[in-house]
Amino acid sequence: MRAVVQRVKSSKVEVDGEVIGSIGKGLNVLLGISKEDSFEDIKYLKDKIVNLRIFEDENEKLNKSLLDIDGDIIIVSQFTLYGDCRKGRRPNFMGALGGNEAEKLYESFVSEVKKEVKNVATGKFGADMMVSIENDGPVTILVDSKKTF
Repeated sequence: MRAVVQRVKSSKVEVDGEVIGSIGKGLNVLLGISKEDSFEDIKYLKDKIVNLRIFEDENEKLNKSLLDIDGDIIIVSQFTLYGDCRKGRRPNFMGALGGNEAEKLYESFVSEVKKEVKNVATGKFGADMMVSIENDGPVTILVDSKKTF
């Protein structure tokens, strides 16, 4: 399981011109799911993301987590995070999990985050989405449950 985590002032997701999810200060998470992922990956990634110390404390040091600031989170599925570009110029998405299995893991991840974060918004799994991100900093972190980077 792989995520692009961005500290944001605000973020929203639109489908067919309608806003289906929006947040204020917090995290925008673009979430990719691989064929090898399980509930253990969900637990690892959820814990890592909600506890990342990427918000400033009173001394302007990145020392506070999403939980510390009582921030919001928006979670958007993005299978393209498993695009393999090592050969040629066209990404290979064979490592990404698709269909109902991926949707179940995505929904499980969202459910686990909701156990700890008050305001959780989402995109729509499998939909063509327009994601607006007001990146704060900018602060962008890559997290992978297999710890490949």
